[in-house]
Amino acid sequence: MCGITGIYNLNEEPISINLLKQITNVISHRGPDAEGFWVNSFIGFGHRRLSIIDTSSLGNQPMQTEDGRYIITYNGELYNFGNLKVELKSLGYKFISKSDTEVVLNAYAEWGKECVKKFNGMFAFAIWDKKEKRLFIARDRYGIKPLYYYYDKGLFLFASEIKAILKHPKYNFGVSLEALNEYFSFQNIFTDLTLFRNIKILPPATTLEINYSRKKKVHIQKYWDYNFEDDNNLKEDDCITEVKRLFQQAVERQLQSDVEIGSYLSGGLDSGSITCIAAKNFPSIKTFTCGFDLSSASGLELAFDERVRAEYLSNLYKTEHYEIVLKAGDMERVMSKLIRHLEDLRVGQSYPNFYVSRLASKFVKVTLSGIGGDELFAGYPWRYYRAVKNTDRNNYVDKYYDYWQRLINDNEKRRFFTPEVNRLLKGHSTKDIFRNVINENPREVKTPEEYVNRSLYFEIKTFLHGLLVVEDKLSMAHSLETRVPFLDNELVDFAMRIPVKYKLKSLTKMARLNENDLSSKENKFYQENNGGKNILRKVLSDYVPKMYLKNSKQGFSAPDASWFKGESIEYIMKLLFDKKAYIYDYIQPETAQKLMKQHFDGRVNHRLFIWSLVCFEWWNKIFNK
Repeated sequence: MCGITGIYNLNEEPISINLLKQITNVISHRGPDAEGFWVNSFIGFGHRRLSIIDTSSLGNQPMQTEDGRYIITYNGELYNFGNLKVELKSLGYKFISKSDTEVVLNAYAEWGKECVKKFNGMFAFAIWDKKEKRLFIARDRYGIKPLYYYYDKGLFLFASEIKAILKHPKYNFGVSLEALNEYFSFQNIFTDLTLFRNIKILPPATTLEINYSRKKKVHIQKYWDYNFEDDNNLKEDDCITEVKRLFQQAVERQLQSDVEIGSYLSGGLDSGSITCIAAKNFPSIKTFTCGFDLSSASGLELAFDERVRAEYLSNLYKTEHYEIVLKAGDMERVMSKLIRHLEDLRVGQSYPNFYVSRLASKFVKVTLSGIGGDELFAGYPWRYYRAVKNTDRNNYVDKYYDYWQRLINDNEKRRFFTPEVNRLLKGHSTKDIFRNVINENPREVKTPEEYVNRSLYFEIKTFLHGLLVVEDKLSMAHSLETRVPFLDNELVDFAMRIPVKYKLKSLTKMARLNENDLSSKENKFYQENNGGKNILRKVLSDYVPKMYLKNSKQGFSAPDASWFKGESIEYIMKLLFDKKAYIYDYIQPETAQKLMKQHFDGRVNHRLFIWSLVCFEWWNKIFNK
């Protein structure tokens, strides 16, 4: 796991090795173990290494093939690299290291761009072909490893993190208003844009090529996509048996390492089951939990601290367990560092991720996470109720879009953004963006099950991707690699075929639940109808006590709804009610402050909105200079 950078001067101006080093060292936290640089006239690669597989110098990068034709800078882990290595050896390839980097490099030499279809793992890499003068870049199926690029005026830059691109003197900072519109609609960005003007993220399961012989134009191509389609020939018992086999195989695959591995342990179903399998392979494995001081919390927030359940599971598996407890005020202390590392603002409150990653990094270099189980096995049943009955596809899009406007809906935007921002955004439709994601899978939908599968498709493409971007940035901020066993190719491929009726207990009883509404009435209805991940609960019953199988789904979040109107209110007021705050270059103060006051008064829970304002203000403080 590493940090990669690259400069390609399309005008054939020679690369400055000093500039390449400066750009690469901006992300030294991603790879404190070694650095490497390669320059060939107008193209250059940089690399910062976090040594996980083959910690010797033989695994250092950039790495070249034996004949010197291909050069790679690579970030990731391939869990099937051993099998691929055997196959490549049978074809005549020789290896001097034990690293998966050399396997990726030789796989490209043998199979070209088709090599990515053979990879089971997480990766972002670039390869230069000296003979053809072709740059090839790829990102893994799910987007576990990020890769950003800038392409303008004869210059192509790429890097694991945006801050490396910002270091280049030819990049001029600017805010992408289109991305800003997406962010304050979805608390996420569904397109390939970022808040930084002209800097894009390479989408998951996508390759990018620049071919010298084709006028140096950028060619982007998708090589894989999710396809949730019920296989009604599958019986539930057979699904349980196969998921159990594939899940155990996935965890054991991801235990490959030449350094110590730990595991997050939230007290929930997914992380508990992963820890159980890992503990059987590594007795006394280290586990990590983040808890919260709930002395001023209320409603659903009273269940946010999972330390008791985590400690029980730790004792059951005999892990070496470590905890951190966050209090009101811990958010304020970390925002500057957090946003500097996160840079690409997405999804919900993430500062607990920063703290628990920092804790884990003090003891291990690699940790396992339960991310992905909910999106594959329908873990958010209260969201899917909109997919049960629809008159047609447009009706479905209308209802689901209405739900996923998590911050500001279309009716409020005229009053929310400044007149100038609204003028510049004229014609930019976040609903069209939403519909485009749905329509990436053109399959016709009619039945309730097909609509639920379409919801799973949408959420895994958008919400899960946001979670993965956040997890990578905040773990790598502490030189920590996070692995996600649920996103194993074989497990994912099979999970998408499992009929919805095995994942959800009852389509007709799905509850409409506002995640921000903590009222006891909503809470009771939610508890009575929380039937998500039904088949996964049966699969994982072998790994965790029965009482955990009944746990309701909840996100990894602090009790900020209470803190924002209580112990943190002074901080929020000072930061966001300042007339000189950066956010008011884009947002109308009256509207933003009205919504915040509704939260302070306890009328509406706007915790996600307030968090997003705090993040965007800090983002401007750090990058808008």
